[in-house]
Amino acid sequence: MKRLLLLRHAKAGPQNIEGDHGRALAPRGRRNAPLVGKAMRKAGFIPDAVLCSDAARTRQTWELVAPELKAEPDVRFSDALYLAPWKVILGQARGFPASADAAMLIGHNPGFEDFAAALLGAEAKGRERALRAEMAAKFPTAALAVIDCDIAAWKDLAPGCGRLVAFITPRNLD
Repeated sequence: MKRLLLLRHAKAGPQNIEGDHGRALAPRGRRNAPLVGKAMRKAGFIPDAVLCSDAARTRQTWELVAPELKAEPDVRFSDALYLAPWKVILGQARGFPASADAAMLIGHNPGFEDFAAALLGAEAKGRERALRAEMAAKFPTAALAVIDCDIAAWKDLAPGCGRLVAFITPRNLD
């Protein structure tokens, strides 16, 4: 069993002179990212490895979440995650080290929302059904989807292998 944490970057400000890639977090994003980090720690959602888009807003999201985790996961930054479609995200996630039981991706929509939906199996009951409905309605900035995948190795990550165990949004934390 592997646990995948999908964190969409926190709220960003408008484009600047550096274009979309250089967009920084907005004040709301700087407030929300640490809240999500605290919620992750409280729930025990601590990654062993992190792969983060190299865009300014994703890097800044990680910089604000990381101290709240009270952990030191292996962290890498990738331009391949920048605005990537879900199949590219899947390929990147398959590269996590075998030693990582929990891994986190930090990136962008719509790819993250599509990737989360693709990973989930067809059937959902009870609480998971409610979480899926919430996630399908909106995957807002600074939202975290926690997906348990019935796989032994990251290279085996595939559509339909997962179960949504948590969906955390800043609005749920206020």
